[in-house]
Amino acid sequence: MSLRLNLDGRNRVNLTKLLPDGNIHAVLAYQEAGKIILEPLAELPAHELWLHQNPDTLHKVQKGLKQKGKHKLGSFSKYLEDDEV
Repeated sequence: MSLRLNLDGRNRVNLTKLLPDGNIHAVLAYQEAGKIILEPLAELPAHELWLHQNPDTLHKVQKGLKQKGKHKLGSFSKYLEDDEV
């Protein structure tokens, strides 16, 4: 996406129109081949970091989330006793 952005009175550029939806709190800024590159960064809670450091486990969790709701458990009525109904 290309968008012309003008400097404001204090020589700032507003980038909010370019940011993706989500929890973006910072950007990684660097220069490459004469261009200024800004990469949006999202924060990750420390207690979830272990999952992202274990690609195999992360893959299994993602696979499980995709399967959510696809399994039919059927009826459990055969496990009920007559006096519990």
